[in-house]
Amino acid sequence: MAVPALTASPTADVLADPRDNVLRNLAKAVGSNRKAAAGIALLVTFALIAIFAPLIAPYDPHVLAFHQMGPPSAQHLLGTTGAGQDIFSQLIWSTRESLMLALVAGVITTAVSVLIGVSAAYLGGLWDHFLNLFTDVFLVIPTLPLMIVIAAYAQNHGLGVLIGVIVATGWSYGARQLRSQGLALRNREFLDAARVRGERASYIICFEVLPNMTSLIVAIFLGAALYAVLAAAVLQFIGLGDSNDLSWGTMLFWAEHNGALLAGSPWWVLAPGICIASLGAAFALVNYAFDELSNPALRPVKRTR
Repeated sequence: MAVPALTASPTADVLADPRDNVLRNLAKAVGSNRKAAAGIALLVTFALIAIFAPLIAPYDPHVLAFHQMGPPSAQHLLGTTGAGQDIFSQLIWSTRESLMLALVAGVITTAVSVLIGVSAAYLGGLWDHFLNLFTDVFLVIPTLPLMIVIAAYAQNHGLGVLIGVIVATGWSYGARQLRSQGLALRNREFLDAARVRGERASYIICFEVLPNMTSLIVAIFLGAALYAVLAAAVLQFIGLGDSNDLSWGTMLFWAEHNGALLAGSPWWVLAPGICIASLGAAFALVNYAFDELSNPALRPVKRTR
């Protein structure tokens, strides 16, 4: 009598880890979205440059051992600065601080937005009125003058001051968005069930409300990181950052201070400017792609031949 062939158990797929399917579907969605692929490729490129900066940069970015305002050559790909430093080496090392500032400021800004926006929506009453008024005040104040005033009156112009200025001027927009979505979730059945079980407000916010806002929180972080890239470059360019730091903004500050364009050293200006624009574009592309992936109404319609 023939032995029947063994077949896979119908419960095999059920026993598989569901997170594998989620990650697989997410990777497939990202791979099929050109904006997401381009943005992630740029971010990965900048991250690798920041990690391996000592191996990529041919010289010490601080060494003053070359001719001043030298043109691009085989030894100095982008030329030299007015102080005799290699521009390409400075550009590579500056990636570390610029990328770190964008990520740290983006994370802290998002955390402040979540704390104020979600708390106002869930607590309601006087808390909502007070936090909403506080948010409106920061929304109506012009951002650039506020950044300049805070940075100018700070005791020092270090990296911590830059991050603080960016957070102080960038959290309000995300808090308003989170409050709006929090108000829509406040009276949902699963939250009522958590209240009936006697759960504390902090537990409900952390484990019931925030998981339902994941897509919006990620979008706010990407927008905050983009804002941090541009804001830090502006503040450092006008001299409100630490001029001794190595970042793309300080490179622009010294290039303008030494009249790089008039002195025939355009790459001292163009190279950091292109990097700032590219990093900002990377965060913007990932943000747009994330909106398309999380909202089917924003996905482009595929044409049929």
